[in-house]
Amino acid sequence: QVQLVESGGGSVQVAGSLRLTCAASGHTHSTFFCMGWFRQIPGKEREGVARISSGGTTDYADSVKGRFTISQDNAKTTLYLEMNSLKPEDTAVYYCAASSGSICNRQVATFPYWGQGTQVTVSS
Repeated sequence: QVQLVESGGGSVQVAGSLRLTCAASGHTHSTFFCMGWFRQIPGKEREGVARISSGGTTDYADSVKGRFTISQDNAKTTLYLEMNSLKPEDTAVYYCAASSGSICNRQVATFPYWGQGTQVTVSS
């Protein structure tokens, strides 16, 4: 059974930094084709923040370009999201997601596997 466990969330002041980590376990011998980070504010739809393919190509939401960096370890079992220059509007629950399918984008429907989420709060 696939498990994704996020960590690294917390409270930070404006312009601060946080690094989120997602540890993947229980998947088969083949690595996930696509992994991503999403965020959600109560009452709003889940938003795709960044994604990375197994080949290393990345894509970001316009709102985080230049501030956030998605990466993964060589074994493709740990996913990271480096978040810099944080703003109050970055406050949300952040989720890690993974897919073994052939499509890699920032759409919620692409990802069958999800973590439980970690809260990020940015205060001024």
